[in-house]
Amino acid sequence: MHLRVAIQMDSMDSIDITKDSTFALATEAQARGYELFHYEPKNLIFNEGIIIAKGQRLTIEKGDTVYSLCNYQMKKIDNFDVLLLRQDPPFDMSYITTTHMLEMVSSKVLVVNNPFWVRNHPEKILALDFNDLIPPTAIGRDIKMLSEFRSKHKDVIVKPLYGNGGAGVFLVRQDDMNFNSLCEMFFQSSREPIIIQRYLPDVRAGDKRIILVDGKPIGALNRIPMDNEVRSNLHVGGKAEKVALTQRDLEICDRIGPLLLEHGQIFVGIDVIGEYLTEINLTSPTGLAELTLFNEINASGLVWDAIEQRIE
Repeated sequence: MHLRVAIQMDSMDSIDITKDSTFALATEAQARGYELFHYEPKNLIFNEGIIIAKGQRLTIEKGDTVYSLCNYQMKKIDNFDVLLLRQDPPFDMSYITTTHMLEMVSSKVLVVNNPFWVRNHPEKILALDFNDLIPPTAIGRDIKMLSEFRSKHKDVIVKPLYGNGGAGVFLVRQDDMNFNSLCEMFFQSSREPIIIQRYLPDVRAGDKRIILVDGKPIGALNRIPMDNEVRSNLHVGGKAEKVALTQRDLEICDRIGPLLLEHGQIFVGIDVIGEYLTEINLTSPTGLAELTLFNEINASGLVWDAIEQRIE
């Protein structure tokens, strides 16, 4: 199958090609003979009913060059077969605007993941649909309510509702006197509510990232936080390790998988700590490179297999 593929992502200058899932997908796509076109979200344009991207043809190279980008071109989005929606959050109005624009062409182009449901299923919000799978959770801006939640559950995690990558995540112990000040700081910097959850000590043994393709798990990796960190994200020093799926992991996947499949979420990463689901990542999930390394599978190939099946 010959596919024309557009990739909507941030600048490629800062990515780590050994770990970046989008680069892994692009490398596999070129190996299959697909044409690749890269553009940044800021260069997606609506012009008199036509959705256009200003971007560059992408070629994965061998040797020291790694990749090359040709001169800028203007391309109609509906001329592509597949569009990978791969820019990183924050999930702000800029991000949401691109999902609206891509939704206009989604009847002609397979957008991965489906932009309507990416917009309507933010990572921390979608997990709320499975209240019995997640740790005790509260969302809001009422400090009295949040304080009562904290008094009930003692040690808690406080974080922005639409953040990403571990930014702004705090562990607040039951004897910490800074809780109210921390909430006030969040509220002064944003009109958004915050999310607060019971702290899960099992995170010291790892925060498991499970990759699902078309609603089915293909494997997992464990992310171990550093000794002086509460966050396990790899870019803040978390260590990736090989890990097997447990029966509980499979139960969680069985519960959420049908919804992901129904809503066109082909490539999804979920986070599990101990027995609990904590996030469902639709926007720009990561982990393909590590999954391929640890499990000796072609994780990117499985994603493209699912895409090809959708197109057929």
